[in-house]
Amino acid sequence: MSTDAARLPLFPLQAVLFPGGLLSLKVFEARYLDLIGACLRAQAPFGVVCLAQGGEVGPNPKGVRIENTGVFARIDDVDSEQQGILRVRCTGTQRFLVTGTPTQQTDGLWLAPVASIADDERATPLPAMQATVDALAQAAAALKGKGPLPFHEPLQLDDAGWVANRWCELLPISLAAKQKLMELDDPTLRLKLVDEFLRSRQVVRG
Repeated sequence: MSTDAARLPLFPLQAVLFPGGLLSLKVFEARYLDLIGACLRAQAPFGVVCLAQGGEVGPNPKGVRIENTGVFARIDDVDSEQQGILRVRCTGTQRFLVTGTPTQQTDGLWLAPVASIADDERATPLPAMQATVDALAQAAAALKGKGPLPFHEPLQLDDAGWVANRWCELLPISLAAKQKLMELDDPTLRLKLVDEFLRSRQVVRG
């Protein structure tokens, strides 16, 4: 884990971004329009953190609590839908830990010191979890038949962490559960928990 010197600008969301995940944002608040502009100029990421409590609306929201573990978001593409509104497409890259108390600028933008967390070690899915891997491949094929996939290609079905992360994005589980899964440092354990959930719902068998 390495500490980043600068304070990272944060974008709190009622969502959990995973490494390798895709994120689409409709940006219209001045603080976030400025954030996107600054990140584009510096070719730098911003941090996505899940809202654990409260709502992120307006420059000075009340009762907001954000999770301590988030994911860096790399900006891939920006479209100006209309004046004052941006459509931003991002990819989650590396996890980070908030190491100090987040503070707000006068415009309401959250900033926090963070430390980056090492990427998942690449691990091959265990044979016992092959049905869950195959089910993701089938789900991807079905989704592709309906439009753009909600994740990058090519599929990395030989990577336990990648498979687990994509399932976590697709599954109808609580934000708190997704957050806990994202925080797990062991990708094989993350996939094992996903596998157990899918089997409990009889999504996969065998």
